[in-house]
This record gives sequence, structure tokens and C-alpha cells, in this order.
Amino acid sequence: MAHLVQREGLDHEFELDSAGTGGWHVGDPPDRRATAAAAARGVSLAGAARKVSPEDLERFDLILAMDGSNLADLRRLAGDEEEREKVRLLREFDPASVAAGGDLDVPDPYYGAAGGFEEVLDLVQAACEGLLAELRAPHDGAQAGRVP
Repeated sequence: MAHLVQREGLDHEFELDSAGTGGWHVGDPPDRRATAAAAARGVSLAGAARKVSPEDLERFDLILAMDGSNLADLRRLAGDEEEREKVRLLREFDPASVAAGGDLDVPDPYYGAAGGFEEVLDLVQAACEGLLAELRAPHDGAQAGRVP
């Protein structure tokens, strides 16, 4: 998402962050296989893993989960209904995935073959493009595509 937002010149319009529901890799850099697959597409992955906190649900307008298990974990972490409503599955924003009517989970490639990271990048990119289009749609005429 950061790559798409930057490519569109909207990086100053959004605050993006990443966190996991478990603390297994806290402090670690992104997986080298994911980093390599992303780099082959011109996308840079950086940072260190951290665990999502209750403050994240207060601070951010939208919290995106990769799968149903993470969705449930995040909704349990929410302090109230308003925070629970902020939590959505990422692939809900991919019109093709929604139209197909199937599973909206992003598969975890961590224990699979390297090609799994390519598949995940395809799914995540499609969903992020859909999300960005949805965020921009109500504003396209008003401010030449700028998101408030």
C-alpha cells in the first residue's frame, strides 16, 4: 500500500503502519523471501515487526486483517463497537475477489515454497489498488483525485 500511495503522490495524505497479532517476530526485519519477491517488483519492504496494540485501534481509521483468524483477534482487541467496525479483511477491497465469492483470506506463505510470496503479493496488490480506488472515489471530482 505504501508503494501505491507513494507512486500516486499521496504519501503525505496517509499514515500507514504494519503490525501482527502475535509477538513471534517482534523486532525482526521483513522475511527475506518476501523482501526479495517485493524487490523484484520494485517494492521496498523495511522496518521491524511489532505487535498490534489497543492504541492502534484508537489511532487508525482502518485496520486491515489478512485472514479471518486475525480479523477475530483484532476485533477481540477492540475496546468498543466503533473500533470493531474499523477492522476489515484486506481482500474485501479487491472487487474481483469479492465477485468470485470465495475465501477472502490471504494465505500465509511463511512455511511454503518461495512462489507463495509471489501469490500473496498479487493478492495484496489487487486489494490495495481496490482500497486506494475506494478511498479516492468520493473525492475525484472535488479535489482532482486528492484524498482528504
